[in-house]
Amino acid sequence: MKYYLIAGEASGDLHASNLMRELKRIDNKAQFRFFGGDLMQAQGGTLVKHCREMAYMGFVEVLVNLPSIFQNLKECKTDLLANRPDVLILVDFPGFNLKIANFAKKNGIKVFYYIAPKAWAWNKKRVHQIKKYVDKLFCILPFEVEFFAEHGIHAHYVGNPLQDAIANHTYLPDFLNKNNLSDKPIVALLPGSRKQELKRILPVMLATVPKFPEYQFVIAGAPNFKAEQYQELGSNNIPVLFGQTYDLLKNAQAAIVTSGTATLETALLNVPQVVVYKANALSVAIARKLVTIKFISLVNLIMDKKVVEELIQEECNPFKIEEELHKILEDETYKNQMLQHYTTLATLVGEAGASERAAELISNDNN
Repeated sequence: MKYYLIAGEASGDLHASNLMRELKRIDNKAQFRFFGGDLMQAQGGTLVKHCREMAYMGFVEVLVNLPSIFQNLKECKTDLLANRPDVLILVDFPGFNLKIANFAKKNGIKVFYYIAPKAWAWNKKRVHQIKKYVDKLFCILPFEVEFFAEHGIHAHYVGNPLQDAIANHTYLPDFLNKNNLSDKPIVALLPGSRKQELKRILPVMLATVPKFPEYQFVIAGAPNFKAEQYQELGSNNIPVLFGQTYDLLKNAQAAIVTSGTATLETALLNVPQVVVYKANALSVAIARKLVTIKFISLVNLIMDKKVVEELIQEECNPFKIEEELHKILEDETYKNQMLQHYTTLATLVGEAGASERAAELISNDNN
């Protein structure tokens, strides 16, 4: 079978690559063409566009980059028609992917959506687009099935791919020595995988470092960046580790995490965290007018209550981060309560096996 996958961010690249691996196991004639990243490329097939050229977040950032976004959409549509797949598999990234779903549906291409858009949290209007353009929807959170059913959409719960990624990860032995780290306790810095996040948030994180001389801070490098990009923002004396995020978190006492998938990964790895986010002021002002949700981190959204502190925009500053980090590192009661909530969260997130189940459903539908 011919599969066309679209993943526009680093997390989507990870989950799509695992799905591709399972599809190859089931279908020995699998052919892949995709918008994605290095991990998908490692599974084989043809990379049409790298996801590093696609990830924009925030109203102003999207407006500024509209020419690039429209060009990416045009290229994708042209390539889809030129290389008509048996099935189009969209992976998260709803702003882009729902437009492609519309186009594909109109052109008679079967549309599957893996990692359903979080319409229950961010934009319920997307439910109507999903109902109209998507042939089969795969959810990774158990409660999403009921949400979509209430809107007349039959969705399949397949488990959570983050649980797959964590369960399948082989941890590096002798992590400290192999990365030339000292025996000081570690605080992990996860500044995000988008350029605008790195530029706005990493300097704020780094300004916190001198306040904790008894700890060593280590940056989890995103695969779409180079070490020089971190150094340009002041990380000269802070180690940057690429491809070792889970190993870093496993060895960390705490983490400062940019809002996104990484907040959930950090929680599932049982690391106390403070969530931060900072974007263009106008983008945030517009978002606050249009999006009526209580939280921005996946941890708090899924739990539907405040489990981890969220420091957004003006509160994302070294003083607030320092205050919260002291609580996480020094207040045992506070930390243990967070970890207890993580246990409940892991149950709500669901079980591993998402890639295998989704691949089986995709394959069965086309045989």
